[in-house]
Amino acid sequence: MRNIGIMAHIDAGKTTTTERILFYTGKSHRIGEVDNGEATMDWMEQEQDRGITITSAATTCYWNKNQINIIDTPGHVDFTAEVERALRVLDGAIAIFCAVGGVEPQSETVWHQADHYNIPRIAFVNKMDRLGANFYDVVKEIEEKLQANPLVLYLPMGTENDFTGIIDLIKMKELKFEVNSNGSEIIESDISSDYKNLADEWHEKLLDNISAFSEEITDLFLEGEDIPAKIMKDAIRVNTLNRNLVPVFVGASLKNIGVQPLLDGVLDFLPSPFEGNPIVGHKLKDNSEVTVVQDKNGPALALVFKIQSDREAGALSFIRVYSGTIKKGSAILNINKHKRERINRLLRMHSNRHEAIEELHAGDIAVVVGFKAAQTGDTVGSEGYQVLLEDMNFPEPVISVAIEPRTISDQDKLLKALDSLKREDPTFTVKENEETGQLIIAGMGELHLDVLVKRVTSEFKVDANVGKPQVTYRESIFTKVSHTENFQKLVAGKENTAEITLTVEPAGKGKGNSFSSEVSESILPREFSDAAARGVKNAFASGIMFGYPTIDIKVTMTNAAYDQQTSSALAFETAGALGFDAACRKADPALLEPVMDVDILTPKEFVGEVISHITTRKGVIGSLESKPAIEHIRAEVPLVNMFGYSTALRSLTQGRGTFAMEFSYFAKKEGGI
Repeated sequence: MRNIGIMAHIDAGKTTTTERILFYTGKSHRIGEVDNGEATMDWMEQEQDRGITITSAATTCYWNKNQINIIDTPGHVDFTAEVERALRVLDGAIAIFCAVGGVEPQSETVWHQADHYNIPRIAFVNKMDRLGANFYDVVKEIEEKLQANPLVLYLPMGTENDFTGIIDLIKMKELKFEVNSNGSEIIESDISSDYKNLADEWHEKLLDNISAFSEEITDLFLEGEDIPAKIMKDAIRVNTLNRNLVPVFVGASLKNIGVQPLLDGVLDFLPSPFEGNPIVGHKLKDNSEVTVVQDKNGPALALVFKIQSDREAGALSFIRVYSGTIKKGSAILNINKHKRERINRLLRMHSNRHEAIEELHAGDIAVVVGFKAAQTGDTVGSEGYQVLLEDMNFPEPVISVAIEPRTISDQDKLLKALDSLKREDPTFTVKENEETGQLIIAGMGELHLDVLVKRVTSEFKVDANVGKPQVTYRESIFTKVSHTENFQKLVAGKENTAEITLTVEPAGKGKGNSFSSEVSESILPREFSDAAARGVKNAFASGIMFGYPTIDIKVTMTNAAYDQQTSSALAFETAGALGFDAACRKADPALLEPVMDVDILTPKEFVGEVISHITTRKGVIGSLESKPAIEHIRAEVPLVNMFGYSTALRSLTQGRGTFAMEFSYFAKKEGGI
């Protein structure tokens, strides 16, 4: 069994490659194309309309009698949460690169996400049939930009319209893919004289690269012996699993060239669930670390990594089983929520279709129908095995819009729709503006929110008015200040008192908010200390001057006093909130705005106008990189100045420029909102 993800920058041919995999493994009997909205894995209406992947669709197929669970992930940066939670449960991945675009911005982002989870990868250089394709430049970029060690296993035979096949550098054979069979028939032959010298050169590079990690191959290489393919593959496998090497494949999925060798590579070089990284959990009772043994006969333990709404079945909970066996009709404990959940049905997914199954074993990825309380990141398992798996962390949303029902009859429908979407997507938030009563929804970008709003109107049949996108600001402080809050108030004729001294100070960029107490229980009872902490933490979300959430503030309670007759937990909780607010107002508070990393690809003839225009939006150019026919501009730009940029860039570049952006950091905002 293999649990793999397919990841790439948008338009690298990720879904097209997946469609070929499904065809060659017999999962589908015809090839669905992205351009005409027929891709099996892009099943959402908006995915078909936009020609992009939005959700991480899952499917199971078989190659050479081995089960392969595949998750096809989005390539657009706005849907980074889908990528993150897919990577969390995978054992290996295929990274797809466009032979023209090379290592593009989202390729780098996803690659580093995979680094975080120590996921072994193989690379596939796709679109060798496109104008400007250069396999060797892409291999160089993988090495230089991603700091990886690419190991070329296949060479392209020609490029662009002359791309006809590939050369296997292990077997030293030419492979041609029969056009009339959609590439199903592969013709293997000796390497022609046109490519013999090139193949010999790269075969020697291959052996030289592997020998750095294998004494056996080094000895055979130095002795001039022929090295058996099995010895080579075994060495490549070991060093792919420990992430010393990234095997590189090549092809053109749209032309049905190179996909079957890629499937062979999944089995040859990527890990089974039992060869992957150790799974670490924490015992619930004392938070001590424990390594989970992946054994189908052990206690059941699984991670809920995705929730998806289904009109007929309700909530579909995607799970990865790490230990034990999970059976249809049984009960299981949601360890995070301390609630028993019922497993009504188990489903093996194929995009938005499914196949009912009776049980799941360690290593499996499938869907549970019946969970009521489960959310993304929850651990479920046997009642006697109280172990929590590592949760998933997602970035905070940076863009918001107001949304309201057009009619009273739409009000309940809107709330239910938003609640359902919020359960599905951890980067989507919903809150009510306390002053206006408006509902504010927030997400990772304009496309992200646009997709969610369209789902509200089309999928949930809600008529809604939507405001213009707004930036979600933050607040923080820039000076260290101490403040004593002496709280006294009559409540129902009874005096309530509390006194605390708080020190607030900048915690440092990206450190988050924190609260600690230096006051011992001999001075302040634990009940009152906890109440003060609760008040401060509740105030973190309320802002200082403008009502935006606070970030990167360190709060320390340095002193406190109480009266046995008049003090109460409520008084200390209120003192905590008031004291935090008062201290921060004296600590040089400021409004912070999100600054975005922006990557722009433009034809060379427009680069001057594009750079000039981005500087008018208060952008700071970080780098300019020349590629064949295009320029890659990296810049930092305040998010508020990026609204409407897509239209502006199209106008500047005659519709040929593209860009992607993602949140980088919060910076002090100059001027007003």
